[in-house]
Amino acid sequence: MTLEEARLAVAVASGRSPGSLLLRNAQLLNVFTGTIEPTHILVAGRFIAAVGESVADADAAEVIDLGGAHLAPGLIDGHLHIESSLVTPDTYAAAILPRGVTGVVWDPHEIGNVAGVPGIRWVLEQSEGLPLDVWLTVPSCVPSTPLETTGATLGLAEIESLLAHPRVVGVAEIMSFPAVIEGDSENLGKALLAEAYRKSPEGHAPSLSGRDLQTYLATGIASDHESTTLAEGLEKLQSGVFLMVREGSVTRNLEALLPLVEPRHGDRIGFVTDDRLPHDLLDEGGVDFLVRRAIHGGVDPVYAVRCASFNVARHYRLPRRGAIAPGYLADLVVLDDLDTFRAATVYKAGKRVAEGGRLEATPARGPADPAAVTGTVTLPPLTEASFRIGAVGREVRCIRALPDQVLTEELRVEPTVRDGAVVADPERDLLKLACIERHGKTGNVGLGLVTGFGLRAGALAGTVGHDHHNLLAVGVSDRDLLVACRRLEELGGGVVAVADGEVLAELALPLAGLVTAEPLPAVRAKLDALEAAATSLGNRLPSPYMTLSFLGLAVIPELRLTDRGLVDVRRGELVPLATGP
Repeated sequence: MTLEEARLAVAVASGRSPGSLLLRNAQLLNVFTGTIEPTHILVAGRFIAAVGESVADADAAEVIDLGGAHLAPGLIDGHLHIESSLVTPDTYAAAILPRGVTGVVWDPHEIGNVAGVPGIRWVLEQSEGLPLDVWLTVPSCVPSTPLETTGATLGLAEIESLLAHPRVVGVAEIMSFPAVIEGDSENLGKALLAEAYRKSPEGHAPSLSGRDLQTYLATGIASDHESTTLAEGLEKLQSGVFLMVREGSVTRNLEALLPLVEPRHGDRIGFVTDDRLPHDLLDEGGVDFLVRRAIHGGVDPVYAVRCASFNVARHYRLPRRGAIAPGYLADLVVLDDLDTFRAATVYKAGKRVAEGGRLEATPARGPADPAAVTGTVTLPPLTEASFRIGAVGREVRCIRALPDQVLTEELRVEPTVRDGAVVADPERDLLKLACIERHGKTGNVGLGLVTGFGLRAGALAGTVGHDHHNLLAVGVSDRDLLVACRRLEELGGGVVAVADGEVLAELALPLAGLVTAEPLPAVRAKLDALEAAATSLGNRLPSPYMTLSFLGLAVIPELRLTDRGLVDVRRGELVPLATGP
């Protein structure tokens, strides 16, 4: 708030000056008291000037009688990766603002792994001036492990170079919890840097318990969004963690943690989406979906809203946000129905931005130069021979892809060998898996076998490959694997399906090989075509491209493939394809 805005708010609240907006006869969701109160709200420019019976007949440029409709503060998503939506921040904003989400905390971990500090500065510029508050946490794990090649590295110096930005609110999820527990100076330094800048060191502690959890939290790490069971969530709450309850597209934890979402836990619970894919974003929404599901599950509606507004703002030290009270930003959601949390009208900073599920105006992109995030797919020279796996023994390791999970299993199988080389065998659902370094650095090609897809022909490939985002491809035919890779390089990144040397379907993702400027409905249509193409090739996984994108994630068990080869995640080391001589 500027001095001029403060003077205006005082003048409007005292009645010496007319307000810009008066909302009469609202049923206010008061996140401070946990009550629903009949009242009136007087707005002065961007800020709320006064709330109560005393302003019922105040002078204002615009007066709207809400007729008893419920009024909630704008929602804030406490942790997400916008890259998972495959679209730019302005397109993301257009999808969630009409639903009552007026702010997000974005960890641009994916773009950071591809484009480093310049990529994150592009994110800040691209999201500038949107009718959606976009705060950032600086990615802390670039790379996530030493067993992969990334486009960039973010060390302590790079992280510190970003922490002074006013829209940076913390250091993002510190995923290297084994290193933290061992007292690694680099990882401890990341948490301490956040503290030095009076910003939040964010956690990532899946299944940590007992002494390990206490050791991890002794660093000052403040939050966690990885709890999947009631016992895990309760232990973390008892240990002082700001418990982020997550409901993403794959990781859906709200139901398990629902008994913890109750008013006695005060400001210690926040709602986050983490990763939401285009279909779920369009069909279910963003963090508003958690509010809706929580209310449906029996959570007090006012507390459900608080977990997606005031609690998140308080955690990140975001002043004047997350509540409806004098001096707070006028981020307001008029509800058609409280039980379903359906937004009728949305105000951002005192201006109406959405009505009846539609935006008043399309958000404009920030003045960002795309040079930092274009031209990011540089493959080594490839031929069909690049995908050849020489005969390696009687038993080999094979990744088993699991439906609707990011976990994998390690199998031991006898390979199918032809002409002295291991080949894909669709009759046994043994397919070739390739991870190709695409940042123009090493030219590494990691090769392995995978089961679970069920492809009978062709190949699927994409440049979304967590967390390093090298190119991942699965297929039956070396020729089709090659065609898929070459097409992705031509597109500058994306997702493709190939059969008999022809591209069946594709989605170009030319920005960091991860996102597109296309509108969400167009992205959804192309994803549907890709899924249909995969089905025509025999795929039997519910989300084949999402599953493929996680097969390189070398921080989640059991067996993964990076550009450097197969990774035994539990042992934290590279392992050969063959299990013995």
